[in-house]
Amino acid sequence: MKPVQPDETLAKIVGSTPLPRGELTKKVWDYIKKNGLQDAKKKTNINADDALKEVFGGKKQVSMFEMTKLVNKHLK
Repeated sequence: MKPVQPDETLAKIVGSTPLPRGELTKKVWDYIKKNGLQDAKKKTNINADDALKEVFGGKKQVSMFEMTKLVNKHLK
């Protein structure tokens, strides 16, 4: 897959190097798991910390399906 470039907001989570989309998604999930941001009751929801809240457009919680759409907005 062709590498995509994360913008400054997303780079705080995945780094600023261009990555293939699959690798980028893996890094986002690694960040979520490392910081315990997956909702305990409803596993399909992601609770945002300050860095993810910027990526999620200010939302405190999104579904994993909505997350993909929001992350894509931060790719150049």
